[in-house]
Amino acid sequence: MVPMNIINLYENYNSYFSSEFKEIFKLCSQTAFKNGYRLYLIGGLVRDMLLNEKSNDIDITVKGDAIEFAHLLEKELNVKILSIHKDFGTAKVLINGEKIDLASTRSETYPKKGHLPQVAEIGCSLEKDVLRRDFTINSLALSLNEDNFAQLIDYVGGFEDLKAKKVKILHEKSFIDDPTRILRALKYSTRLGFEVEGHSLKLQEEYLENINYDMCCKRVKNEIKKTFEANSQKAFDIFIGQKIYKLITKKEVRKPEFDIEKLINQYKPKHKWIVYLGIIAVFEDDVFCDQLELTKIEKSIILDAKNLLNKEFKNDFEIYKAFHTQNLETLLILAVLGEEKPVLHYLENLKKIKLHINGNDLLQMGVTPSKAFSEGFDFVLKEKLKNPKMKKQEELEIIKKYLA
Repeated sequence: MVPMNIINLYENYNSYFSSEFKEIFKLCSQTAFKNGYRLYLIGGLVRDMLLNEKSNDIDITVKGDAIEFAHLLEKELNVKILSIHKDFGTAKVLINGEKIDLASTRSETYPKKGHLPQVAEIGCSLEKDVLRRDFTINSLALSLNEDNFAQLIDYVGGFEDLKAKKVKILHEKSFIDDPTRILRALKYSTRLGFEVEGHSLKLQEEYLENINYDMCCKRVKNEIKKTFEANSQKAFDIFIGQKIYKLITKKEVRKPEFDIEKLINQYKPKHKWIVYLGIIAVFEDDVFCDQLELTKIEKSIILDAKNLLNKEFKNDFEIYKAFHTQNLETLLILAVLGEEKPVLHYLENLKKIKLHINGNDLLQMGVTPSKAFSEGFDFVLKEKLKNPKMKKQEELEIIKKYLA
């Protein structure tokens, strides 16, 4: 049995949660008490409560079978069950208009290191459930039970690590079991302003020197996405400096001397994370994108950047033609990798320039659709790039002369 530290956090609980959620917890607690279940809040929600950080998801852990408990709520409180996942013993329910995730306590094993764990036992002890988790700060349990309501149950010293602002793994083989925990440690440390604890950092370094590349690459991609969607230059500097990039490439990677965070904040691309990934991915072969299971659009962003990298542009027309069909993320990757001047010139000065005339105007002039259409538009575009204030009538006159 792991030593257990119990701390009363009723004041934290009372000030953090809204009256609506407190009512939901009360209803669940009463139902659990009547039917012999034990309920807890575990993990990120408890961590965020203690740090007074906003948390989006409400998860309740049921000591026992959460699916059975969901059916009890359905029967006794007229709760709506939205979904059930038998393999993991989880259910999503709608209580008083709020979506709540219910999870059974469970233990896990890693029969294949670096891949998804397998559920060993559903309905295990609270201690076993806590010990399967990634970091001590994510292993805190808050009781929702009437006999010890709002007591913090800490098996692993997570409360002290939270106060010390340390991200610490739970056991020696944590990164071997799941190397994506290295990325999660980076995410939490930079997001919360914490540091990875010394021994955990040593074990991370040892793993990165001897990586098992037989891992679930899709999970690696998802953690990269979560980490860099937050747009943190500090996170990227650590990603390069601590050689965490080795999880996705065997090549040496140097940090670009560029403020990527500032660039992204200025232009606000839809997919921030892929700008960071693309800086590495453009120097990899096509297999790289397939291994990470990138989507079609994600592959396109990276391959387009690769094709445009180090190309010379003699004038504004060539810059415009090369860039105007590209995704913004592609252009920002290029800017970071040395093409800052043409990219920023396009984004600041050329991108907003559009022709007033279109194909219908040429048809009304009696021009039969042909190669002349595109050639004529390009001719007018060259002139408009020199004189962006050009009106539609002027464009029409230019294309008439060209076609004549």
